[in-house]
Amino acid sequence: MTETRPACDPTRPDVTRPDSLRIASYNIRKAMGTDRKRDPARVLRVISELGADVVALQEADLRLPPRRPVFQREEVFQQTGLVPVSFTHGRDSLGWHGNALLVSPGFEVISRDHHDLPGLEPRGLVSALLERNRPGFAPERLRVMGVHLGLWRQSRRAQLTALLKMLPEAENVATLIAGDFNERSLEVGLGRLSRRFRILSGGPTYHSRHPVFALDRIAISDQFAGGEARVFRNHDASRASDHLPLIADVRLKTA
Repeated sequence: MTETRPACDPTRPDVTRPDSLRIASYNIRKAMGTDRKRDPARVLRVISELGADVVALQEADLRLPPRRPVFQREEVFQQTGLVPVSFTHGRDSLGWHGNALLVSPGFEVISRDHHDLPGLEPRGLVSALLERNRPGFAPERLRVMGVHLGLWRQSRRAQLTALLKMLPEAENVATLIAGDFNERSLEVGLGRLSRRFRILSGGPTYHSRHPVFALDRIAISDQFAGGEARVFRNHDASRASDHLPLIADVRLKTA
């Protein structure tokens, strides 16, 4: 299995094409920082600085029932300009099993889903079919899935198998999967995913103070032309969670 490593310097200024999309994945650890302070405002500051069109969050809800969100939907929009995708599960949670999706107001949410995943621990995923229409550009439609895979490789493999079965083989929709894959190795463990997706690893994201493991990944389907990922790091990001955010700039072939 081959993963795409970062082709850019994570310290360089951001340079994005007007037809590109910026996707981010961020395990916010229920806003509990490495200084042992729960500071949702700090997490939102980090998210606002990512400049992302879509953000997949993990651990966005508290662990115990009723799984209340770390921050309110209105607060997210006010601080980041992004809109949390709503899921019809009857909970006050921001997402499902801690997974949430934040999207730019420029996107229309065509459909949305949330699913449980198999494994030794309670895990799930959230998914949204998005469309963006901009003057001078072809309509852009993509499916975004946010996941937080299990701690055990056997569980992760079962979860990836279940996830892939949810994607119709014949569906010609650009799809990306973003999240905390909990896989330390860049060589093994995600083989069944790499058969249908190119996996972008921007470098170590965990632990945020001294990153060693590239646990967070973004996988893109063949409908994307290229793509590169990098880890976002600044003063707040190094303290807001035990993970650093991962950013990928991607472009649809139809753009």
